[in-house]
Amino acid sequence: MITVSNLAIQFGKKPLFADVNLKFTPGNCYGVIGANGAGKSTFLRLISGELDPTRGSVLMGPGERLSVLKQDHHAFDGFPVLDTVLMGHKELWRVMKEKEVLYAKTDFSEEDGHLAAKLEDEFAQMDGWNAESDAAMLLSGLGIKEDFHYQLMKDLDAKAKVRVLLAQALFGNPDNLLLDEPTNDLDLETVLWLENYLGNSQNTVIVVSHDRHFLDNVCTDVVDIDYGKIHAFSGNYTFWYESSQLALRQQAAANKKAEEKRKELQEFISRFSANVAKSKQTTSRKKMLEKLNIEEIEPSTRRYPGIIFQPERQTGDRVLRVEGLSYEQDGEVFFKDATFTIEKDDKVVFLGKDNRVMTMFFKIIMGELAPTSGSFEWGVTIKKAYLPMDNTEYFTENKKLYEWLGDYSHDTSEAFLRGYLGKMLFSGDDLQKNVQVLSGGEKMRCMISRMMLEHPNTVILDHPTNHLDMESIQSFNNNMKVFPGQILMASHDHEFISTVCTRVIDLTPEGVIDKYMDFEEYLTDEKIRANREARYHR
Repeated sequence: MITVSNLAIQFGKKPLFADVNLKFTPGNCYGVIGANGAGKSTFLRLISGELDPTRGSVLMGPGERLSVLKQDHHAFDGFPVLDTVLMGHKELWRVMKEKEVLYAKTDFSEEDGHLAAKLEDEFAQMDGWNAESDAAMLLSGLGIKEDFHYQLMKDLDAKAKVRVLLAQALFGNPDNLLLDEPTNDLDLETVLWLENYLGNSQNTVIVVSHDRHFLDNVCTDVVDIDYGKIHAFSGNYTFWYESSQLALRQQAAANKKAEEKRKELQEFISRFSANVAKSKQTTSRKKMLEKLNIEEIEPSTRRYPGIIFQPERQTGDRVLRVEGLSYEQDGEVFFKDATFTIEKDDKVVFLGKDNRVMTMFFKIIMGELAPTSGSFEWGVTIKKAYLPMDNTEYFTENKKLYEWLGDYSHDTSEAFLRGYLGKMLFSGDDLQKNVQVLSGGEKMRCMISRMMLEHPNTVILDHPTNHLDMESIQSFNNNMKVFPGQILMASHDHEFISTVCTRVIDLTPEGVIDKYMDFEEYLTDEKIRANREARYHR
């Protein structure tokens, strides 16, 4: 259990947040949400003790252990992988090292024998005899094969290091667990594994994440950081979002009677509870249904960008035909013999062994990269708009924001451009910014604005949620749900994919797997999983 009392922090004269009083209890997972810069990571650093508050305190239960997902990927470069995981339990690791030094002594004394007995007792109490096998199981669950368990951390690639550090945080069943963006750089199968692991945890978990599907599957409560205040609400992210939007609509309906509003809110809670009751969550996680309270529901002060794609022409019968398309580079096969047809109104998610596969494929069909073999042909009615994963080349010129957008607009009047950018939450001094100094999230909003001005009937999205805050992701996702055209997408955002796409095309080194089916069903179908494994490792 973690108790936060009268917590406040400020940098300089401006407080980030103040008067925070919260209690985090065992068996619950708390998802911390807030706009970029609101202080989510700072809040976790205060709880972990890495940062001292301006005032207030953070206390844990007596004898409880806290574990934190480390962000420094090079901190353990000199250690073997398995040892790095074991070091997540500091007390156990201390005892293991003391035992090692003690038993290596050549002049082992009677006093050493007493100390050894004491250490062995501590070791047994911490289940030390199973420590290595438990650590190995965690690593395997997170996709780190046994061949890598005794390699040095410095010899692993960045994605593998992330998984090892996550295993380190989870190791030893800590009483309190803090995770800052734990799904970054994890593939979708590993995210599902982590969801299941945390969903069954009986300890206290606090997590910061932009992955809405992940938050929905693991969280019993949402901790919202907004305008210098921090409040906790029962329910997962979707409950928080939908209830806050409902409350906002009710607030606007000034003529609606209080009793009518209360009845509407109660009906909403009942519908939500019925949906969650059908989920795969454990019984302990479903206890959140008992705590849902209409008195907690209030409008959010969040601002959501106006992302609206409006095609200027309808799609004909022919969209895209791909025939025998392959791409190799330096002897590495990215995908081979891709043959399929994109039909009218298709919403497709593309998968591959890593992000480069989909990026190469999208660049080929956009005419930016020549394939090794094969061909593709777009229909004559297709008007495309492309969101690349790397947008660096679009922001090299010395231009103000509204000038940059004017290069992609038929209406170049400053009034139109300012109004358009205002819908995308750029205002005031933002409009005078040089595009070269924009943040990653601001550049993504610019790229989306550019796409909207093209009025496409087909969009190609290479990881569209990268760098975006939760509000922009939610707005983008909402519009893609109702977009009246074709969508070709690659993403790690499970919620975005599940709510938009109805077809999966898996680009493998041995052809494609092409299925019209629910995305989660695709990931969990045993026959498909075996087929994928065979194609990727043949």
